[in-house]
Amino acid sequence: MDTVLQFFNEQLIMIYLLIFTIILGFEVISKVPTVLHTPLMSGANAVSGVVIIGAILLIRQADSGDVLQLGLGTLGVILGMTNVIGGFAVTDRMLEMFKKKKK
Repeated sequence: MDTVLQFFNEQLIMIYLLIFTIILGFEVISKVPTVLHTPLMSGANAVSGVVIIGAILLIRQADSGDVLQLGLGTLGVILGMTNVIGGFAVTDRMLEMFKKKKK
């Protein structure tokens, strides 16, 4: 229990920043009109790419015995790749709607 409290005391600013960004992201996304959701998926793919790079860096600097860091890094890579693949699939479907149909 002391280790958990020590961690929270050392990382308090980062925890506040994480909570703030979650609330800010939710507010920004909830205010986006439906028409703009699909074009913004491409921007989300770029952000997910940054998340994937950060997760890879986290995995690289982690000790081999640090299960928490390795697990969080792996989870970040998996979730980031899922978001990138889904975003590209949705963007591709949207672009298909604008192509002329063959007769």
